[in-house]
Amino acid sequence: MEDYIDIVDEHGKPTGSSAPKSEIHAKGLFHHTAHLWLYTSEGNILLQQRAASKTIYPLLWDVSVAGHVDAGESIEAAALREAKEEIGITISEVQLSKIGVFECFQSYSNGITDNEFHNTYIAKVDVNIKDLTPQKGEVEALKFVSISEFNELLESSQTNNHFIASNRKYYEFVVKAIKAQLS
Repeated sequence: MEDYIDIVDEHGKPTGSSAPKSEIHAKGLFHHTAHLWLYTSEGNILLQQRAASKTIYPLLWDVSVAGHVDAGESIEAAALREAKEEIGITISEVQLSKIGVFECFQSYSNGITDNEFHNTYIAKVDVNIKDLTPQKGEVEALKFVSISEFNELLESSQTNNHFIASNRKYYEFVVKAIKAQLS
């Protein structure tokens, strides 16, 4: 059975309606997603490599965990659920620090129109990467990178096929927020 997602207006406010995920993307309806960036006290950021089977940006490195907010679900609950589903880590709501909501309105050649509001959180974790379990079909691989490595990879993102190049300003904002938490 297909997931249902709440529809919001162009300002991110609930409309009171929901629709199947496929319809949301086919019609370009506005909706919320939860993004959770995990980092360690040493300043290492967890990156997720998108699965090879993903229809958008397969095998590129991106946010630690992310996903759609199901109909009737809070954004925080979605972030926690996605962490458990995608990498097998349990995070508590008190660990979440919301750093912003980012508009991501894009259309793709495969017919998907993504009109998403990325509700973005960061959370400090103490975890060994070997204890994480990547979800098949969603996550190809996981790795920790230092902030300096992150910035080096980002600097050449137009040519290195590592990050989603169009998300550069978003990534820069996230790194700045993590650095501020570490200070």
